[in-house]
Amino acid sequence: MIPRDQHPVSRQLISNNALKVLYRLNKGGFDAYLVGGGVRDILLGLEPKDFDIVTNATPEQIKGLFRNCRLIGRRFRLAHIVFGRDIIEVATFRGHHDDAGNNQKISKQSEQGMLLRDNIYGSIDEDAERRDFTINALYYSTQNFNIYDFAGGVSDIENRTIRLIGDPETRYREDPVRMLRAIRFATKLDMSISPETEQPIKPLASLLSNIPAARMFEEFLKLFVSGKAVANFDMLRQYDLFEHFFPAVERALCANDDFTLDESELMTQFINQALENTDIRIANEQRVTPAFLFAAILWFPLQKRIASIKAGGNVLPQDAFFQAYHELMSEQQQSVAIPKRFQLPIKDIWILQERFEKRDPKRAYKTLEHPKFRAGYDFLLLRSEFADDSVKELAKWWTEFQDAPSATQNQMLKTTGNRSKPRRKIRRKRRPNNKATSE
Repeated sequence: MIPRDQHPVSRQLISNNALKVLYRLNKGGFDAYLVGGGVRDILLGLEPKDFDIVTNATPEQIKGLFRNCRLIGRRFRLAHIVFGRDIIEVATFRGHHDDAGNNQKISKQSEQGMLLRDNIYGSIDEDAERRDFTINALYYSTQNFNIYDFAGGVSDIENRTIRLIGDPETRYREDPVRMLRAIRFATKLDMSISPETEQPIKPLASLLSNIPAARMFEEFLKLFVSGKAVANFDMLRQYDLFEHFFPAVERALCANDDFTLDESELMTQFINQALENTDIRIANEQRVTPAFLFAAILWFPLQKRIASIKAGGNVLPQDAFFQAYHELMSEQQQSVAIPKRFQLPIKDIWILQERFEKRDPKRAYKTLEHPKFRAGYDFLLLRSEFADDSVKELAKWWTEFQDAPSATQNQMLKTTGNRSKPRRKIRRKRRPNNKATSE
């Protein structure tokens, strides 16, 4: 227990809505604590973004205290207290999985080696033991203003160490996503993973293949759209975890699937640049879309499949693209479930790359008016950093064309329009008028 005068956590650093929830739970006769990231970030000198609360009140008792409460979840019910757009999550203390009367922890194991357990309620001590990392097992009380540190989290914060509570292998088998969380916390908080927490990650990496693809999409957002995409990409590959997000990409990065070492190296640079650009935009509080990152990460495998399909027979370029697109995305969906709201922009970004080459007046203006022109153009700029002179010239032309006056645009189209291949006219045979001949 750390008293008020020995820590920097203050009510002034906690959101008013979180304080309202804490006060009302206490007034209702329940214990309630601010827990996890909110306490951890204040101790690290960071501005907390999430304020999670735990209590000994059951979900039904919480709902009885708050009219703006909704209960979610099946295996473990959570209460969401809604204040407009702000949601304060309240959980009941989690307990151990004990056998009836023998006080033995129950754990079922799946065929793939994952531990399957149902959540039950318990005490604050049991709740602390159920938390993943020591730095998240920190509880702050607004009744006495003390911090309760159950697992040495304060010490690990001071030493900037990510450490699992309990046996690391068991905790990873309970939830393999904890391997991703270890990496994310390490990069986000500029910490290092302790040796005992780090050691089982590679041997147990295959457990991630059993995580639902929809959950892997959520983890992708946390890892790659949080401002630390480059660092997370490097660590995921270091611990053999990246392949469980993008199997086709990892094979290409390892110079498999007919990729040469030079192509793999170029692909690594291309992906790193896309991730770096995303990190910069987030740091500058600019808008980013996961669709652009998916388009960049999957670009090289797509091109390789298109080339393979074309080499296999007389296939129109458009047909080769759509066949490669459907094959690649079908495979990708098994690992990361990309929602349709992102699948369509990904396809538009890729299709625009071919349309940029058509610079006759009618097509150029139509391309300029495309709803995803800006994303496609940014992707063209990214490609131009790693492609030959023709792509660089194309990117330069569209950079000048989109902001040029109308007269200048017309002149640019006159001088470049003849570079587009003219459409070959197909002469149709006339039907003979002679009835006998027709018959």
